[in-house]
Amino acid sequence: MSAPGGSRAEELRELLQLSPHPEGGWFRETFRSGALVQLQDGRGPRSAMTVIDFLLVRGEVSVWHVVRSDECWIASEGGPLVLRMFNPATGEREECRLGCAARDQQPSRVVPAGWWQSAAPAGDYSLVQCVVSPGFDFSDFRMIRDDASLRELSALLPESWRQFV
Repeated sequence: MSAPGGSRAEELRELLQLSPHPEGGWFRETFRSGALVQLQDGRGPRSAMTVIDFLLVRGEVSVWHVVRSDECWIASEGGPLVLRMFNPATGEREECRLGCAARDQQPSRVVPAGWWQSAAPAGDYSLVQCVVSPGFDFSDFRMIRDDASLRELSALLPESWRQFV
């Protein structure tokens, strides 16, 4: 059975050995630094940096989630990826299109630690790499999971972004 997004997306899933990600899409961790850093907030030691390959195909969404580390999204292949970011402390909101700089898209974008984020492909598929530093740990990751959190976040977002909640 072919994945949404056509044969190239299916080929990438197999070639890169991607698995379903809890937030949506497909991923595989490709690097975890052996260097550990001690965090000042007491969360305990973390790898200095992690990297994943992350694939979203048409119809898939990376649901609203927050990471307690900075995350750099880097466009790799496919159509543009629409990345939405929201700072709950200030109400600041940003939207960018990751992709080819020659097409007025950003090749990379950093989502600061503690900002809510969501992404969706603007074409058939988008392959990106996500670099997290200090390294990703699932205990530092939170997704919208319940109706109360969903309503709370939805009230803060513009109408056009609510489809991604």
